[in-house]
Amino acid sequence: MIQTDLIASIPVLLRRHAEARGSKVAYRDASRAVTYQELQTRTGNLAGHLADHGIRPSDKVAIFLPNSVAWIESCFAINRAGAISVPISYDATESEVLYRLQDAACTAIITTDERAALLAKLKNDAPALKIEVLSGPAAGSAAALRYEQLAGVAPKSAPRDPSEIFDPAFIIYTSGTTGRAKGVLLSVHSMLWVNAACWAPIAGLSEADVVLSPLPLFHSYALNLSVLSILAVGATEYIMEKYSTSEAVRLLKSGEFTIFPGVPTMFHYFLEATKDDPALKLPNLRLSMSAGAIMPATLNREFEARFGVKLLDGYGITETSTMVTMNWPVGARVMGSCGLPLPGLAVRIISPATGEDVPFGEEGELIVRGPNLMSGYHNKPEETASALRKGWYHTGDLARSDRDGFLTITGRLKELIIRGGQNIAPAEIEEAVNILDDVVDNAVVGIPHAHLGEVPALFVVAREGSGIAAEQILEHCRGRLSSYKVPFSVHFVTEIPRTGSGKIIRFKLRETLIPPINKAM
Repeated sequence: MIQTDLIASIPVLLRRHAEARGSKVAYRDASRAVTYQELQTRTGNLAGHLADHGIRPSDKVAIFLPNSVAWIESCFAINRAGAISVPISYDATESEVLYRLQDAACTAIITTDERAALLAKLKNDAPALKIEVLSGPAAGSAAALRYEQLAGVAPKSAPRDPSEIFDPAFIIYTSGTTGRAKGVLLSVHSMLWVNAACWAPIAGLSEADVVLSPLPLFHSYALNLSVLSILAVGATEYIMEKYSTSEAVRLLKSGEFTIFPGVPTMFHYFLEATKDDPALKLPNLRLSMSAGAIMPATLNREFEARFGVKLLDGYGITETSTMVTMNWPVGARVMGSCGLPLPGLAVRIISPATGEDVPFGEEGELIVRGPNLMSGYHNKPEETASALRKGWYHTGDLARSDRDGFLTITGRLKELIIRGGQNIAPAEIEEAVNILDDVVDNAVVGIPHAHLGEVPALFVVAREGSGIAAEQILEHCRGRLSSYKVPFSVHFVTEIPRTGSGKIIRFKLRETLIPPINKAM
């Protein structure tokens, strides 16, 4: 069942497909396409030039690009240079970019001329950063290397093409309960094992598929499926720079695409945008997959009934190289569940109090063990030791299992808010708001949202007589946080409830907006 032949080093996979299907388009975006033969050549050129300019094995290289063919090429080239990729959201704020450059001690960055001014502001505070590679119309720094020149011209050095697939190859940043971003160390092996156990055998991903991907490539979900798994099987993919419902409809109506992955919010907006067109067909689309947030059973059923295309929901987290469970396109499914554990992966649901396994149907913490686990958090040994215990990754998510093994995620021990598949740490927002002189105290909780799953609600204790308004606070947040982290609402209160040790009692704030359900009724 696990297709281990799909697990190989990136150089081996590139060579395999260049030889077998060199003229086939591998990846394309709205601007250009690259064949498998061109992909091997261009990534080899980039990798050799990185070495020529001083990139050493295990150096960290940031990818600060929009979704594009260049993103894919950069990722593979960094690996072929023997270095480690550090993906950064192209929409990240100045402080978010700087933290990642500093924490990973990035030696180089590949970005666009559009971000050259931002990069110039950050360089003095990121002393390890020595090399800039800029893509675009050459309007950026004169000292920067030009992306197309590196990709299109043979270098002095050959690519290192490492054969080791168990060492860290990616540092994927995610937010933890403390609000500090943590860099998750993932290997080529851990990532491709998920393809070998999930995307290929369960979703049937193969060289025959043409995938339409709207997923942000800096996320582990997209890095796994839309970047590495496409290469592993030799498929073709169209990369959307950003998700646009109207553009997704236009592309899927063409009949070119066979697979459409997304997150629940995307499928919701897709249904909303097409509800007045009952004759709409999605020819040749055989499968859609969802991860990143809980898929409501009603949304799942409506999409399948509307388009006659199976929508498979799964559960994944960055620390497990994405997928832990997946629904199958054949056999029984439990709508609202996130499916069955991947073949070869061990899962348990334990009591947080005792550590013992709970009976079927009872809620407990989900823990995971398998070949897809991270090696740890970059530069965070204490957090690593807390999360990885005796070979098991403690997810912090609450779940229950039925007797057939179908898992349903019911909540979180952690305080992360998941908005449309994006993780938000309350403390990160609180830290940004605390900067304001007119704010005495604040706290953030997640509240339900019909389309996004959860959104952050901000509670503020304002300085007496300050007159600070909600819009002022939101504008402040927009300047310091990514757009999805900006609070959905602001509520002024007289105090933030806390424990004796100073911890926020978040459920009391949440209950002021969402009264608890009376279970006796």
